[in-house]
Amino acid sequence: MEAVWSTAALWIVLALLAALLGIWLRVSVALTEILVAIAAKWVLGAFGHASFPGARDGWVIFLASAGSVLLTFLAGTELDPDAFRRRWKEATVMGLAGFLAPFLGAAWAARQLLGWSPQASWLAGMALSTTSVAVVYAVLLELGINRTEYGKVVLTACFINDLGTVVALGLLFSPFGLRTAVFVAALLLGLWAAVRIARPLLGRYGGRTSEVEAKFILAVLFALGAVAAWSGSEAVLPAYVLGMALAGTVGRHDELVRRLRTLTFGLLTPFYFIRAGLLVQPSSVAGGLSTFIVLFGAKTFSKFAGVFPLTLAYRYATGEAMYTTLLMSTGLTFGTISALYGLSHGIIDQSQYSFLVTTVVASAVVPTWVADRFFLPAHHTRPAPADLVPAAGGE
Repeated sequence: MEAVWSTAALWIVLALLAALLGIWLRVSVALTEILVAIAAKWVLGAFGHASFPGARDGWVIFLASAGSVLLTFLAGTELDPDAFRRRWKEATVMGLAGFLAPFLGAAWAARQLLGWSPQASWLAGMALSTTSVAVVYAVLLELGINRTEYGKVVLTACFINDLGTVVALGLLFSPFGLRTAVFVAALLLGLWAAVRIARPLLGRYGGRTSEVEAKFILAVLFALGAVAAWSGSEAVLPAYVLGMALAGTVGRHDELVRRLRTLTFGLLTPFYFIRAGLLVQPSSVAGGLSTFIVLFGAKTFSKFAGVFPLTLAYRYATGEAMYTTLLMSTGLTFGTISALYGLSHGIIDQSQYSFLVTTVVASAVVPTWVADRFFLPAHHTRPAPADLVPAAGGE
């Protein structure tokens, strides 16, 4: 067990360092956790260590996956039904454009500029079409933008973007079958039961030390995640839908949301973002920089071409339009999942997989930094709630 404890200590120390850097540099902690992981991996590699401790351990992978699931669920609870009804067309159009433009643009670049096979090119378009709900939510939450109508529209557009990727992946490479039908049925049943149970359960047992409500939410998330994985989908997909379904119930319990955030950001998401940083393969980029530039450029420019004009059409200010476009250019979870699917099914080879994953992870870092540094819509930022503000001398 000493190896597990020492590995856990190392990862949490990196997370602590990243959190402090995020505060000092005034950038997202998700961004600094990824960058700290890349730096730590590079340092260990310079001293002859081939792999980072725990990077392939099952318990680390589970914690990282649980972090992405909880983060996506919390993003779903931010949905404001009234705001969604007012601006659902805007969120849907932006989300679909955010999927289609990079899907077609990256597939074209992989085929015409890199000479990849048609199947590999479509897979590249799939992997680079995604937007990371987890990264976007983490960034918006730190700035308080998640509580604004603008932030809710962006989060919804990001989810629709990823939903398009999941559906297209199923249609092109993994035809829907009996397991998919079982998953859809289980999801609908689970949502119906969770909505009916949550309100009376939270009203009667909420706020106790035994944390009944948190255990209920985790049980539903993990159960739906298990069915999703069994069907060939991903646990983060039902997590967002469940968050949306429970937004009117969980969202009213500020203390429950605060405790879930503590669990998510204090323990789970550091494993998720640090592991994402460890997926970066600097040697692959160094050995084929032009390939990386083509893929990264294709994702970034096609996202820009698809989303930016729409934001202007919906009367976003120029800076706000750039910020929205850059956030929707991030990618992480579904991008790496799509690349791994292609590798495991022989659609792409190991080299193409490395380039795609490196590009996906880079897209979680570069657009986020540029957006934070140059296009932050300060008029949307809000101070943190009083219970989240540290006491004097505490920071």
